[in-house]
Amino acid sequence: MGKGVSTSDGERSARWYAEICDLHPDGVVVADDQGLIVYVNARAALIVGTPASELLGQDLRTAIPLQESDGRSWWACTDPWKGLSIRSGHREKLLIIPGRTEVLVTAKYVRAGRGMPVTQVVVAFRDAEARRRAEANNSALISTVAHELRSPLTSVKGFSSTLLRRWDRFTDDQKRLMLQTIEADADRVTRLITELLDISRIDAGRLEVRKQPVDVPAAINRHIERFVASGHDRSRFALNGHDVGLPEVWADPDRLDQILANLMENAVRHGAGTVSLSVVPIGREGDESIAVTISDEGEGISPEQYPMIFTRFWHGATRGGTGLGLYVVRGLVEAHGGKITVGRAAAGGAEFRFTLPAGAPEHVI
Repeated sequence: MGKGVSTSDGERSARWYAEICDLHPDGVVVADDQGLIVYVNARAALIVGTPASELLGQDLRTAIPLQESDGRSWWACTDPWKGLSIRSGHREKLLIIPGRTEVLVTAKYVRAGRGMPVTQVVVAFRDAEARRRAEANNSALISTVAHELRSPLTSVKGFSSTLLRRWDRFTDDQKRLMLQTIEADADRVTRLITELLDISRIDAGRLEVRKQPVDVPAAINRHIERFVASGHDRSRFALNGHDVGLPEVWADPDRLDQILANLMENAVRHGAGTVSLSVVPIGREGDESIAVTISDEGEGISPEQYPMIFTRFWHGATRGGTGLGLYVVRGLVEAHGGKITVGRAAAGGAEFRFTLPAGAPEHVI
């Protein structure tokens, strides 16, 4: 004979399962074959707005009167106990608890066998507010992208159409200016698309970095040269500390360029005065990293905004861009195993500091 389970063991097991269910992020309510509630977890009681002690023993259909959006009783439309004997439950659906809130409801019907009567009904409740916030974020993202794409594409369409139809009417300098504008706006669209792809990878946890040895000060100098080539005064940029012996750093060079381009462009566009950059080693031997600091002499960012800076759609006092760049930068830095912070520079402007671990990745050692 098999070994039985004692009453005390059964009670301990029941308490353990109840404690686990209370930790579940979704609300869970269980009713018996008569529709009477036999279990309510803490999250369900919170969503429904009634203490678990008052729900236990009550008829599920009257204790939690779920309604369709048109006011019909959901329990009348889908009776688990008297409905089709082949049903195993219901998919997630947005329903209303009168006087309370909208909830996402999923139901599972437990039967002793196929075609047998329902012995238990397990109903899961999820607060719809989180879903609404996600939908609002997606709507805001679509709106932002549409707005940001419209301007450069309008410019590209306008200048290219003008050149095709009136090529002979313009001087070489005028043609060059229009083509430069088309190229700059095409680059802007490309950056936006790259940001969107990176956001989807960051959110899905699928952002990959292909690490190789990189010369971080050299990468910074290349970006400085690009700013100078685009018309900025070289004296506005100061790279300090790069002559100190730096440990070998492995990073994805393309991703590092994205990080530097975003932070340096922010300093140039939204800051003022000299843009100071530094690369210094930090940590102890065997656990070394480098810290890259980029600061300006502008008005800076108020400390109250620091927690929001690396979130989606954050904009400073001077609006511009999608508000997605710093969100992507944080994801790229963290994908390398580093961290990024923001604070006030000694000169009064904003100071961004990110770290990158030193040494080759384990799989290439």
